[in-house]
Amino acid sequence: MSSYENYSKTSASYDTTRPPQGLDVIRAVLSTNAVPLEAQMLLDAGCGTGQYTAALINDVAQITAIDLNEAMLGAAREKLHGEAGSGRLVFHQASLETLPIDAQSVDAIMVNQVLHHVADNPEKHWPGHQRVFAEFARVLKPKGMIVINSCSHAQLKSGFWFYQLIPDAVERICRRTCDPTVIAELLQGAGFCQTKHTVDTEIVMQDASYFSAEGVFDANWRSGDSIWALATPNELEAALQQARQLAETGELESFMSQHDAARGEVGQLTFSSAQKI
Repeated sequence: MSSYENYSKTSASYDTTRPPQGLDVIRAVLSTNAVPLEAQMLLDAGCGTGQYTAALINDVAQITAIDLNEAMLGAAREKLHGEAGSGRLVFHQASLETLPIDAQSVDAIMVNQVLHHVADNPEKHWPGHQRVFAEFARVLKPKGMIVINSCSHAQLKSGFWFYQLIPDAVERICRRTCDPTVIAELLQGAGFCQTKHTVDTEIVMQDASYFSAEGVFDANWRSGDSIWALATPNELEAALQQARQLAETGELESFMSQHDAARGEVGQLTFSSAQKI
């Protein structure tokens, strides 16, 4: 469903540097639901290649996995073909603004690193997000839980060492990203309450591969973070040239360490959870 990343191409290598992160946080949120975790009908909204669905399929009663991109959904179907035949997993190719499921049909919703791909207008108070959240409220049962995995603006600006190579792309992603404080406001407007934000500074989005300084030279490594799609060809070449110069002088590792230092304070991911009224 991305309005800027070519996930038809990225789907082939996405899983290599993007394992599901924050599973303990997500399980903790889902466990606060009035419906026991093992009995829940869960919606994976923007499921991508099915990493989170695969990790949680045995924890709940059923998962409905939805994504707009055919290639990403195809990768998820292939990964989970056995579960799909069991009736415990249902796939749909659809937009989050028009979910093809019944009203009040799911107990919980998880949304992992998806919302910044929604085409939107912050100056008009995020109408795209408002439509998506209205759909979430429509399909969620009363008292059901939602958990949204996103990044704050502070995390985007300070939590990823290689973002310092593409500063203009960082400004673009910040304009596309609804900060968790605004997410809470929009959720309230859609009929949710008790929004909480959880940050675990130990969570690293790309896991161990994030610490591979020379990963920036690998297109598959870069495909693990869609921010690279917001860099122009000239900006990408400038970033790679800077990284090459740092590597040649033996300074690339220290550049990574220097610009990774703030991550320990701000983290990389924020999990925003709320309950439908």
